[in-house]
Amino acid sequence: MGGTFDPIHFGHLLAAERAREAADLDEVRFMPTFAPPHKTPLPHASPEDRLAMVRLAIADHPQFRLETAELERGGVSYSYDTAKLLTEREPENRWFWIVGGDMVLYLPRWHRIESLAEMVTFLGVTRPGFTVTAGAIPEPLRKRVELIEMPEIGFSSSDIRERRSRGLSIRYAVPEPVRIYIEERGLYL
Repeated sequence: MGGTFDPIHFGHLLAAERAREAADLDEVRFMPTFAPPHKTPLPHASPEDRLAMVRLAIADHPQFRLETAELERGGVSYSYDTAKLLTEREPENRWFWIVGGDMVLYLPRWHRIESLAEMVTFLGVTRPGFTVTAGAIPEPLRKRVELIEMPEIGFSSSDIRERRSRGLSIRYAVPEPVRIYIEERGLYL
């Protein structure tokens, strides 16, 4: 599960858990991106801070792991490049890419999508206010995408950053160790 995780929040964790259960995954790797190709500007928190927050958020889940491949590589994080690296490094694994339901319809625009879809199966997790049906997925990708339902969660990383910048509480939006880290580091002020 890749993302900026700026910051990681309970919506990310719940999406990962639902995808893990639905696809019967052995583990979910959280992979902070260095520079996502579809988002500008760059993340607000440093790569080191985002990595630390993910580490804190997943520490108590035995099937959640940290994957640092994209941070180590630096530059724009294309999923194709990362999937190629992971499949070469661990050819014995079957790979799934957890994406938000809103991103499923944008898959045809992803860098080298045809080659990427040969390496991974996409798990499209529904998101608040955005419904995707199998028929909406472009035909060539349809067999490589599984849709997973998730309860609606009414906050996002941008909402959390906004609340923090206004001095409002982010308690219960992020895991408590992440909240403490954000406050101690003075992030998002």
